[in-house]
Amino acid sequence: MVAFGKKLKERQIQEWQGYYINYKLMKKKVKQYAQQIEVGIEDRRHVLKDFSRMLDNQIEKIVLFLLEQQGLLASRLAMLAEQNNTPQQQPEISQISESREAYRAVGQDLLKLLFFVEINAIGLRKILKKFDKRFGYRLTNSYVKTRANHPYSQLQQVFKHVGIGAVVGAISRNLHELQDRQGSYLSIYDQPALPLQDPVIDSIKAAVDRLTHSTNFLTFLAQHALIMQDELPTPVEEQVDDQKYHFMSLLLNLVNTFLYMVNTYIVVPTADDYSLSLGAAATVCGIVIGAMAVAQVFSSVYFSAWSNKSYFKPLIFSSVVLFVGNILYALAYDLNSIAVLLIGRLFCGLGSARAVNRRYISDCVPLKTRMQASAGFVSASALGMACGPALGGLLQTNFKIYKLTFNQDTLPGWVMAVAWLIYLIWLGISFKEPSRETEENHLPQESNAAAENDALENGLKQPLLTSSEDKQQDEDSEQERDESKEASPESHGPATSIRSAYRLLTPSVKVQLLIYFMLKYVMEILISESSVVTTYYFQWSTSSVAIFLASLGLTVLPVNIVVGNYISNMFEDRQILLASEIIVCVGVLLSFHIINPYSVPQYVCSGLILFVSAEVLEGVNLALLSRVMSSRLSRGTYNGGLLSTEAGTIARVVADGTITLAGYLGESKLLNVTLLPSLFICVSSIFATCFTYNSLY
Repeated sequence: MVAFGKKLKERQIQEWQGYYINYKLMKKKVKQYAQQIEVGIEDRRHVLKDFSRMLDNQIEKIVLFLLEQQGLLASRLAMLAEQNNTPQQQPEISQISESREAYRAVGQDLLKLLFFVEINAIGLRKILKKFDKRFGYRLTNSYVKTRANHPYSQLQQVFKHVGIGAVVGAISRNLHELQDRQGSYLSIYDQPALPLQDPVIDSIKAAVDRLTHSTNFLTFLAQHALIMQDELPTPVEEQVDDQKYHFMSLLLNLVNTFLYMVNTYIVVPTADDYSLSLGAAATVCGIVIGAMAVAQVFSSVYFSAWSNKSYFKPLIFSSVVLFVGNILYALAYDLNSIAVLLIGRLFCGLGSARAVNRRYISDCVPLKTRMQASAGFVSASALGMACGPALGGLLQTNFKIYKLTFNQDTLPGWVMAVAWLIYLIWLGISFKEPSRETEENHLPQESNAAAENDALENGLKQPLLTSSEDKQQDEDSEQERDESKEASPESHGPATSIRSAYRLLTPSVKVQLLIYFMLKYVMEILISESSVVTTYYFQWSTSSVAIFLASLGLTVLPVNIVVGNYISNMFEDRQILLASEIIVCVGVLLSFHIINPYSVPQYVCSGLILFVSAEVLEGVNLALLSRVMSSRLSRGTYNGGLLSTEAGTIARVVADGTITLAGYLGESKLLNVTLLPSLFICVSSIFATCFTYNSLY
């Protein structure tokens, strides 16, 4: 890829050129230090002191210029305020319009200043990582700790950006008052729930969010969706997003996500009974549940490709296929055919439009609301996962209409068929296909942005100056060839096949996909075999199984709130990742049937430990994955979201197949036999995590 130093030079604001971090000089200095230490001219202590002093000088230059520019912006705001406060009877519309444009111009200049800070922050992070990698010393940790906590810290002047917040507040308040001059005496401080909706303010807030990117529940939850997005979006992209955005269409995508998850899990409490009523073994429930996942492996690819041309048509197709699949699932009882049952579930899997849902959020939702939409996607999935088993447990009735049977086995199919029919009608009435013209016009811009983001990979999507710096790989090559050659345009485009996407995966990304496979495998084993295991050991009814599964599903959001708001602020993601893997392994070990009798507390507690720790692991794993995955996987058919979906879906297929195969050994051995592969995969992922991160860091 093109070296960061070259991209930094290209993206500098020319009139501010002398105030940027001198990345090229510092890179040469690092190389000189290495040569001097090698021949014995300098010792490490002197190198550390000299390089730290050089960093101090660079940061001081940036900070003083930043303060100077903030002062100029403050002066302009003071002059505008003085003009607007001049006593006059009623300002003319033209004067109000001029004042608003003047405040917006200050906002645009503030955006330039934020971009200046962002580029310098990326340069600082990269040169510190380059130094650490070259000398094997964690200068980043010691430098940040000694500078950030000092009362005269210049780092805090930049990254706490108190002055910038004051400028944003002044612009927001005055734009609000100019907009509301007719009859309103309330300011933005009197209406905190109704913030000013102005493009300039939205862009500034987005830039500040990118700069700080402090971890909280919303960002943590949004990263569950693994909806990749460019780190430094251009104003053109924001304009295109606004033109394509339609709230009702977004809502329909989220409803599609919710219904699909309900459809997946509504059959779990009764799948074993349904299999028995059709003359098959109870453990065939693994195939019945997993058939949907098998089809989803293929549907994810063609839906992802289809979404390059349309969003409406794939959603229509998905709804129709799911409607037909659920009808077949319900009719299998009266037809007394396990084949029809499996075909119905395969049809349901072929209707999986989660790739379209993810893609719609990534491409058509404005940047300022994309995080909320991503969090909504995850919340809809979690809610569907909880509602599915609960709804399946409620459908405890038995009656006939003509020759059609309605009982606990068939009602999940009939209910979901009606739900998809209603959704299909709503979709046809309310969905608005985004304009493709703006997207086509935007493609050259997007290509350039992709090239730039590839050079500035993993910029400020995480806190810049924290100990979590160890999370990301160093993307700057130590070799000078990056400075002398440009990569071909094709090398910056999206992946065009599974093979090309796989080539973009670094060792750490592959390990994290393995972790994702592992956690989805153990969760599927727990959920899919629950009805068989609890019936065999505890004689639970369908309602009891449904309550247990629904209770597990309801832990998803509370767990993410705790992790996003508290745990992730106390520990590094790598530490949470490894601890969660170990706790998942402990949950698997506790689930084994070793001591007689096998008790309900043992099963419930071990299942809860396993499921909750797997949920924590999923959130942290996907958060890390979204940071280290190449920006070339942020768009196109073979994107990061598709890869993670395929890894999880294949895990579910393997898990459901394991349950069915283990069933041939008898229900008494089912639990232990299915837990053995879970334990093996879990231990393998722990070793892979330790080995990979030790070698990288």
